[in-house]
Amino acid sequence: MDREAIKALIDQAYEYRRTKHIEGIMSLFHPDARFELAGSKALTAVAGVSQGHQELRTTLARLIANFEFEQREIVNIVIENEQAVVHSRVRLRFIPKNFAVTTDLVDIWKFDNGKIVELVEFVDTALINDLVR
Repeated sequence: MDREAIKALIDQAYEYRRTKHIEGIMSLFHPDARFELAGSKALTAVAGVSQGHQELRTTLARLIANFEFEQREIVNIVIENEQAVVHSRVRLRFIPKNFAVTTDLVDIWKFDNGKIVELVEFVDTALINDLVR
């Protein structure tokens, strides 16, 4: 994949996430893909790893049901070979409490043959803990 194709795939993934289009999101992932929300599972309930479409669908559906990305600004993106790192500033709303915050995220993407094979997302886990309490 070239740089433009990777950027387009990332943009599409973010748009599917913003519009809560779970089928669209799933279509971008390789069947054995891995998604990790970085952090200690013992300290942050949303942290952890999901692998394969079944686990990914469950995890992403739960995240979509609870967290809405109202706005995303890409601060920086670095693409090299079939990997990318994206620093975003987002307006994130915790749906159950209807409470929104602005925070930064870092996503590390890996691709193979036009599909996402790994996505690791780094979030402010202390902020997430405060939101979900």
